[in-house]
Amino acid sequence: MVVITRSAVDTERLGECLGRVLEPGDVVTLTGDLGAGKTRFAQGVASGLDVDRSLPVTSPTFTILNEYQGRCPFYHFDFYRFRPGEELRDLGFEEYFAGTGVCLVEWPERLGDDLDAESLEVVFVVRDELTREIIFSPHGTIPSRRVASFREVVKKCFDRHPNSCY
Repeated sequence: MVVITRSAVDTERLGECLGRVLEPGDVVTLTGDLGAGKTRFAQGVASGLDVDRSLPVTSPTFTILNEYQGRCPFYHFDFYRFRPGEELRDLGFEEYFAGTGVCLVEWPERLGDDLDAESLEVVFVVRDELTREIIFSPHGTIPSRRVASFREVVKKCFDRHPNSCY
């Protein structure tokens, strides 16, 4: 599934649509250049998971993990500071990936083969200053079901807007 967004607000709204269909145990990976919209998308996912809107959802570049509580726990990882293939199993993160919350991982390529879970891969391609091509690729049965549900939510959300990104 490919969606074109034409503003940061649309990118955040798209994340919110995804957050509405995510369930505990889901893993979402975000790949894209710095400034591609990953954190803005993560803010939308948090909103869709009913995280308190007064809480700032920021990229955990220096803390590695930010935890939020919504209708289920939301774990926002950022592995930017790690070298590709660096051993992360000793840090205990696999407990989160098989846990009771939703995991969103920025810079998943830094994990190498350490991410064993089924996941929904989201790739951000910058087309110009405002336009993003966002590609959703499910890896596994459960992520495939989430994308089918997500597609329906996106249609309902964006088809109401004259400049629909879908």
